[in-house]
Amino acid sequence: MTTVLFCPVTFNLAETTRMIQVARALRGEADIVFMGYEHDYVQLITDAGFDYRACEPAWSDAERDQAIAFDQGRSLRSPFTDALVRARVDVERRLIRSLDAKAVVTGSNLTSFISARAESVPLFYPVPFALTQPQVAQASRQGFVRGSGRVARLADSLATRLFRWVYNGLPLAPRAFTTAAKENGVPPLRTVASLITADHNLLTEMPWELDGFELPPGFQRIGPIFAHIDAPIPSIAVELAAAPEPLVYLGLGSSGNRALALAAARALGSLAVNVIAPIGHYLEPGDTLPANVHVTELLPVHKMGGMLDAAVLHGGQGTVQTACATGVPFVGMGLQPEQTWHVRLCEERGNAIAVPPKHVSKPEFVHAVERVISDPAIRRAADEVKRAYQGEDGAAAAARVIAAGLRT
Repeated sequence: MTTVLFCPVTFNLAETTRMIQVARALRGEADIVFMGYEHDYVQLITDAGFDYRACEPAWSDAERDQAIAFDQGRSLRSPFTDALVRARVDVERRLIRSLDAKAVVTGSNLTSFISARAESVPLFYPVPFALTQPQVAQASRQGFVRGSGRVARLADSLATRLFRWVYNGLPLAPRAFTTAAKENGVPPLRTVASLITADHNLLTEMPWELDGFELPPGFQRIGPIFAHIDAPIPSIAVELAAAPEPLVYLGLGSSGNRALALAAARALGSLAVNVIAPIGHYLEPGDTLPANVHVTELLPVHKMGGMLDAAVLHGGQGTVQTACATGVPFVGMGLQPEQTWHVRLCEERGNAIAVPPKHVSKPEFVHAVERVISDPAIRRAADEVKRAYQGEDGAAAAARVIAAGLRT
């Protein structure tokens, strides 16, 4: 059977689980092999029954932090050195050849965009629409400046134009990618947008999230893909859901940080709610949390919609889509432009409230949580979005596209 190589960034929870969902849907059409460099969420891959190949070089914790800061626009320093990019491209090319892989599916493992092309195999990329080349080219406002007033709209429009010029026009891709592309005989990756444009860009969006946009060749909508964690609902969740207080889920994914986790937990501690929070990876020995905040391992949140009254999320598409699919209204705190975009679209739909992460320790955040719990209009909007999601299966759609590509 034909082999397909999956290349997620394995320290990114949402990306790893998105790849697992697509791989599950592709079973029976191809032999699936995963590869990765870091080890954080590899067990989810092996627990799902997939062959996993651990590769080097991996990043140190400091380099991963730098990569997240670079991705969120908080730093201009890239951890992608010439040596690292060369080594990873070489590893990936050798693995593609040894497996005789006929396609590569990437999350945002950037060296895949060189190695797959160098080996002349098609590259498939299930990806949120935000920050893709056509989204940046066509969006009139990215939401960099909050507010609905004339001044805020004008400022956001100007910021969006500047961002478009930088992202899609200037040669700001880390030099290591241009160098490695030339060395491997593929067109150089000069702009930031070119770093994340594959042969087949499979947009993990609902139809309304693409309203007003024209998709160029190589881009198509497949629908939402979010985590289905293979774990039972823990007893603490069942107990808290049965309690009279509302139950709030606090999820910060892989791109949050300790300061935000502590601030959000402590703010939620001031409310008459119970909180269930898989944020232990951000905490350190000695950190104290309010008594109503219960830290857990990863949760099968896709099974818990009827148990949760609200959620507080970092804005990553996976957590946002899980809330949407289960009818849970939420407060979103986008940590970077892509996440801000997801939250803003839900706020416009009526099932979420956006709060900047820097306001988590302010009354605005607490009031927003109280409102998503108590406002019937927000609850109705969440129920409407849930019904719309019931007809969507992005993983199955992605698998169909990949399988069709293998047959051509």
